[in-house]
Formats: sequence, C-alpha cells, structure tokens
Amino acid sequence: MDLRGKTALVTGGAHRIGGAITLGLARAGANVVINYYRSSEEAEELALKAAVFGVQALPVQADVSDYTQAEKMINTASEQFGGVDVLVNSASQFVKTPFPVADIHQWEKVIQVQLFGAFYCTNLVVPYMIKKQEGVILNIVDISAWQPWKNFSAHSVGKSALLAFTRQLALDLAPHIRVNAVAPGPVLPPENLSAEGVLRTARQTLLERWGDPEDVIEAVLFLLHSNYITGETIVVDGGQRLAQCKQSSTETGP
Repeated sequence: MDLRGKTALVTGGAHRIGGAITLGLARAGANVVINYYRSSEEAEELALKAAVFGVQALPVQADVSDYTQAEKMINTASEQFGGVDVLVNSASQFVKTPFPVADIHQWEKVIQVQLFGAFYCTNLVVPYMIKKQEGVILNIVDISAWQPWKNFSAHSVGKSALLAFTRQLALDLAPHIRVNAVAPGPVLPPENLSAEGVLRTARQTLLERWGDPEDVIEAVLFLLHSNYITGETIVVDGGQRLAQCKQSSTETGP
C-alpha cells in the first residue's frame, strides 16, 4: 500500500511505541488519527510533530474498550478523512495481575483494552475497507503471546488472543484486507527501569543490546508496503525469544 494520502488510525497512538508508529506513518505520507485516553498533552504535541511532514493529524480521545466511544472515534475520523485505510491496534494496559486475581475489574480491563478494543475498532473500520476493497490492519503484540510473563496473566492472555485474532481476521477478511502483527521486544525502556535493569534486559537478547522505536517503525512500514503478506507476525526483539536457548546450551552442553 502506498501510504501517501491514506488515513491511519493508531490506538494508544500518543506515546511510547504507539507514538513512534504514528510519527512513522506521518513521515510516510499518511494522515494520522491519534487515539489517546488520558494523554491529551502528548497527543497534541505529537499532532504538531506529525504535521511537519505535510499531513493532517487529528487527536481523538476515546476509551477503546468502550464500544460507544470507539464508534464515536471512528465516526469522527470518517467525517474528517472519509474513512480509515490503516488501523494499528496498539492500545494496551501494562499492569501486573498476579493469579489468583485480587482485583477482578483490573484483569477484565486489561483484556478489554487489548482484545475487545482491537475487536471494536476493527469491526468499525472494516465496512469502509470492504467497500473500498483495500485496507490493512496491524496488531501490536509482544513476546508474552508465546512466553507468558509471571504475574502478568491478563497481559499475556490478551496478547495471545490478539495474535490469534490476527490470524483469524487474515482468513476472514481476505482477499482485499490484509492483517498482520508486529511483536516488539526491548526497544524502549520504561521510565522507572534502573540502569541495572536496562543492562540486564540487554543481555537477555542475542544481540546483547536494546533496539530502537525506529526498528518497530521499519517493521510496520514493511508490512504495510508488502502487498503479498497477510496473517503473519514480525518479531522485533533482537533475538530475545531465542536467547534463553543460548543460556540453556551453555549450562548443559551440546
């Protein structure tokens, strides 16, 4: 897909990986709809940065886990741009939910944002894509979809479900709508991560270093431009998934 003149909606698109993807899409020539929940200042600042690339940028507040709010957001985007050509489902709540769960509502909220939010937004933009016979959906997962993280049960289950959702949609929406996923690894350290934690995480990858949000942007743009790829996932983790195999072979021998 040639992104010039197209419209891309990024959920959770005001900061961190979502914000980086938003700017990457704007740089490639797409008008961007920047979904945010609480990050209004970040969304407005990002819209100004995106506009530098000569595109239109529209910040829209919505809790994607609420169907009514998601519908209102999609309607706003459609009124402004005529429809959504690219949907990036990036919204996510990264909070601990140790099992058994003390706060049922917190567990439900994580799932609702990650999975139901993606379902709601996709369900709302697909009719336009079907009518146009063109569209791309990208879901942002992470390695917890394959390797669960202790005490992050809701997050891991949500990402696993989103990965399955990717494959199911690729099947159901073919041949005109492509659906893929990108799974970032350590590319953007959390603000509260210590210097020791940053170094330890780097050593947990095969490349023994952190990546960069630009690495994720390149994967996103590759999948958007590659018209013969659907139902697939690109893992951008510096070999983090395989690094544990290196450790095991070192400990046990061949």
